[in-house]
Amino acid sequence: MSLLASLAPTPVLAAAPQGGGLGMLLFPVILIAIMYFLMIRPQMKRQKEHQAMLGKLSRGDEVLTNGGVAGVVIDIGDNFVTVEVADNVRIRVQRAAIANVLPKGTLKSA
Repeated sequence: MSLLASLAPTPVLAAAPQGGGLGMLLFPVILIAIMYFLMIRPQMKRQKEHQAMLGKLSRGDEVLTNGGVAGVVIDIGDNFVTVEVADNVRIRVQRAAIANVLPKGTLKSA
């Protein structure tokens, strides 16, 4: 019996890991901060600029829609803008679909 007992592997007690908890918690916090400053914050800034541009929109402005249609603003409502894209051709687009306000005279030169 002593022969079998001597051949049996002896259990080795593993030491409990010490520390490392702060390091494991700090990594995700740093990762989230980097994502905020590289992705979320610039998007919020662009969104604010777009809202300011839509707030300054007035009749006679030359605009470009998200669909690539260029025209002159004829009428502005709360949610929709009427844009004249050719002589006597008017379309209504959502206010948020206005991508850019073009410099005056851009459409006449094209």
